[in-house]
Amino acid sequence: MPDDDLIIRPAQPEDERELAVLNRAAWSTLSDVSPEPPADDAVFDERHTPEQFLLAILDGRIVGYVRQVPATPLASNRHVRQIQGLGVDGTVRGRGIGRRLVEAACAAARAEGARKLSLRVLGWNTPARRLYESCGFAVEGSLAEEFLIDGSYVDDVWMARRLAD
Repeated sequence: MPDDDLIIRPAQPEDERELAVLNRAAWSTLSDVSPEPPADDAVFDERHTPEQFLLAILDGRIVGYVRQVPATPLASNRHVRQIQGLGVDGTVRGRGIGRRLVEAACAAARAEGARKLSLRVLGWNTPARRLYESCGFAVEGSLAEEFLIDGSYVDDVWMARRLAD
């Protein structure tokens, strides 16, 4: 059931500490190919700026985020944006917050002139794949056994959603 008092807003530099805590708590081998971030790991840097993040705020605290960026720096690819991170606090999962964040990322990409929003998801991450499919994303390709995580080879699944009519 959606939370009517949920606010989706752009991140601000002062959100970094709280966002870092959520990012670390949301880390899992189910969804991440990078090592677990250290406790003092920064979220924002020259490649990860506050403007790239939308935050879900519930009862005054950050409970989710989505990061959306240009797919590449190429002018010929300017019409494509990519989700490069989605996390929801485990205590509020199942309440539609992930869906609201994905839809907000789609709306923001469309407002920036994008015609397509793409993402990559690990093949074994069934909950995320179902979420993206329910938001209109379709599989466009897959790289078999692209990652070795905890002794298992995992596919890298590419999904996308058209934003233009």
